[in-house]
Amino acid sequence: MSYFEKLGLAEPILRALNTKGYTEPTPIQRDSIPALLDGRDLIGVAQTGTGKTAAFSLPSLHRLAQNPEERKPASCRMLILSPTRELAAQIADNMRDYARFLDLNVQVVFGGLPVRQQARKLVPGCDVLVATPGRLIDLCEQRALSLSNVEIFVLDEADQMMDLGFIKPLIRIANMLPKQRQSLFFSATMPKSIVELGKRFINNPVRVEVAPQSTTAERVDQFSTFIDQKEKQALLTISLRKGIENGDIETALVFTRTKHGADRVVRHLVAAGINAGAIHGNKSQAQRTRALDGFRRGSVPVLVATDIAARGIDVPGVSAVFNFEIPNVAEQYVHRIGRTARAGRSGLAVSYIAPDERPYIRDIERLTGVKLTPAPIPEDFIAQAKALPAPARKGSGAERNPDDRNARFRKGGGSGGGGGGRGKPKNKKPQQQPRDRNWRDAEGRSPDQGNYRSREDRDQRNRGNEARDEPTYGRAKNVSHKKGPVTKPVVSAKRRDDRGGGQVGGSGGGQGSKPGHRKGPSRAGQAGGNRPQSRRQS
Repeated sequence: MSYFEKLGLAEPILRALNTKGYTEPTPIQRDSIPALLDGRDLIGVAQTGTGKTAAFSLPSLHRLAQNPEERKPASCRMLILSPTRELAAQIADNMRDYARFLDLNVQVVFGGLPVRQQARKLVPGCDVLVATPGRLIDLCEQRALSLSNVEIFVLDEADQMMDLGFIKPLIRIANMLPKQRQSLFFSATMPKSIVELGKRFINNPVRVEVAPQSTTAERVDQFSTFIDQKEKQALLTISLRKGIENGDIETALVFTRTKHGADRVVRHLVAAGINAGAIHGNKSQAQRTRALDGFRRGSVPVLVATDIAARGIDVPGVSAVFNFEIPNVAEQYVHRIGRTARAGRSGLAVSYIAPDERPYIRDIERLTGVKLTPAPIPEDFIAQAKALPAPARKGSGAERNPDDRNARFRKGGGSGGGGGGRGKPKNKKPQQQPRDRNWRDAEGRSPDQGNYRSREDRDQRNRGNEARDEPTYGRAKNVSHKKGPVTKPVVSAKRRDDRGGGQVGGSGGGQGSKPGHRKGPSRAGQAGGNRPQSRRQS
C-alpha cells in the first residue's frame, strides 16, 4: 500500500496518481497533505521543483470530491492565484491530470487573451479556477465572476505575489472572499516580513518548511565567471555552442534583468547559429506559448527569460541555467537555478559577474550559504569572440517557429498570392508598416525628426518659411519672430508712392490704418490708388 493510499485519498485521485507514476511523496507533500486534509490553513516553504503543486492539489481535490455541490453560475469553489500566465497554465494542466477521473471542471484565466471569451466559459460555473490577479479583478469588475462561494484559496509563489507589486490587488481579492475559507500559501522563499504580511489573509496557519529558507538544490553545480559586461555575450555564445555540440547541454535557460536585454541576447545567439527564443512581458501570449512549447519539445534548445517568467517554466530536462545578469534580489537567484536539477536530476548553474555586480553575488552567497566555484575564461576567448558574426536585425525571424516552415506561404503571408493563399486583394490600400525608431538615414536623421537633423534646425526652417511668405514691405526692421508686441511696419516713402498708400483709399500705412495692423488694398485703392500717377494728374 502506497503512502497516498494510507492517507485515504479518493479512489479516482489514486487512479490518476498511478497513471502518472506517483508512488512516494516528496517531503513537502508528506508534511502538508495531512494538515490540509484536516482543514487547516498552511504556509509551505520548499525548494523549487519539489512538488508544491501536488501538495495543495491532492487534498483540495479530495475535499471537493467528498463534498459534491451543484455548480453555481459565474462562481468557483477553489481559487488558485499565480503571478504569471505560464505558471497559471501549468497549474491548471496539473489539476486536470489529477482530476481526470473526477467530475470536476477546471478553468484558467489570465491576461493576453480575450476577456469575453474567458467570461463565457465561466457562465455555467466551475469547481477550480486558476487565475492571475489582474485578469481576476477584471472579471469581477465586469460581474462575470463572483468569489462569494470560494471554499479553498491558494496563493502560489506567495512571496513573489506580495513583494512585486501585487499587495493591493491581493487585498482587493481578499475582501471579495468569504471569511470562512481554507487559505494556503506556498512558495520557494518566505522572508519573515512576507510571513507577517501573510497573516492578514490566513488564520492560525501551520508552517511546513522542509528545507532551510532560500537554500538551493543540492544537485546543482554552481559556477561563477568574473567578466566585463560587454564581453558577456561572446562568452555566453561560445559556451552554449560548445555545450550543445558536445552534448553536455540539451536545453538551457538564460536569465536577464530586462526585456530588451533578452531580445538582444536572442539576436546574437540566432546570428551564431543557435536556435533561441525569448519569453517576457512584452511578448504576446501566442509568442510566449510558442517559445515555451518549442523549448519543451527541444526544437528551441535555448530560452532567454526574465525573472518574472522564471516562475512559470517547468521543464524537467533543463540541463543548464545561465545568469547572464545577476539579480539584484538574492531570492531571485534561488528561483532561477531552481529550474534545473528537477525530479531528482543534476543540473548546472553558471553566473557571469560584472564588476558592478559583485555586491549582488555576495548577498546571494550569504543567503544561500553556498560559495560559487570560479570558472576561468577560455584561453582563446579573444580570437573566438572576434570570429563571432554580427547580431541579427530586429524582426529577422529570430522568434519564428522552426516547425512552421510554410508560414510565409499562407494567406496574407505570401507575395503575389502564392503558396495556396488568396494573395493581396485588389483595390485595397496596403497596410502601412510600423516605423523603426532606431533607423537613421545617411545624415543621422531619425523618422521623428522628419527632414531636419534637430528640433532647432526645424524651428529655424519654419521661421524661414514664415519670412518668405510675408511681403517684403511688411517686414519690420530688427523685429524678432518670437511672441511679443507687434511693431508697426516701416515703409519707405518711395514704396508708399508706388503703392499709392499716401492717397485717399490707399492701403498699408495710409490714413485710417491702425498701428500694428496691415491691411490689404481696398476697393477704392484698387480703383484709383493703383493707377499711374500721370493719369491721376490729368
